[in-house]
Amino acid sequence: MTRLSVNINKIATLRNSRGGNVPSVKDAAINCQKFGAQGITVHPRPDERHITRRDVYEIKPVITTEFNIEGYPSEDFLKMVIEVQADQVTLVPDKHNQLTSDHGWDTWGNIDFLKEVISRLQEHGIRTSIFVDPDSEAIEGAAETGTQRIELYTEPYARLYPLGRDKAIEPFAEAAVFANKVGLEINAGHDLNLENLNYFYKNIPNLKEVSIGHALIADSLYLGLEKTIQEYLNCLR
Repeated sequence: MTRLSVNINKIATLRNSRGGNVPSVKDAAINCQKFGAQGITVHPRPDERHITRRDVYEIKPVITTEFNIEGYPSEDFLKMVIEVQADQVTLVPDKHNQLTSDHGWDTWGNIDFLKEVISRLQEHGIRTSIFVDPDSEAIEGAAETGTQRIELYTEPYARLYPLGRDKAIEPFAEAAVFANKVGLEINAGHDLNLENLNYFYKNIPNLKEVSIGHALIADSLYLGLEKTIQEYLNCLR
């Protein structure tokens, strides 16, 4: 079964809009796992507009599943994820002020940098995943870095899905086959939701994990967090 990791950034966004600690990011992590999530994802950004460094350290002790931390591998970021001993680190090529992740790595253009970062993380027993577009050249470069996994950037799939799901999934299915061929495990994330997730899951071989935040938290406003997580888990069966 493909694992569901819930990204709780949006909980922190809501909290930060008023200050204080309501809603509690720590309680959200506890409850997401209680309701069936098989992982918790956070993406702390330099401006701390949602998840903060303090959140990362406070959440770690309550993680009973898997702690996946996304981010650009600056020195501060690497120091933090090593100190908290993240289970998985997902490397993204975001600029410091980027609204949200919107493209994968130019893996060949950053090959030496990525090799160094990944080697450092793996020395501490941390699994790595590189955020990539569904492109065989980028995936081949990812394999060259020594990473165990890639995370396919799925916004193009989600955007095209209403116009024709067969065409939308095609480059991702091809990318997954190639990734499997070169020995990479596959994660996926960005704009996956209750409408498009099951079809993606059925057509991506060896899909290990999906990381979903914005849509899942939005759905939980209407369905409740527990029911929402169960609905997303049902899409992965």
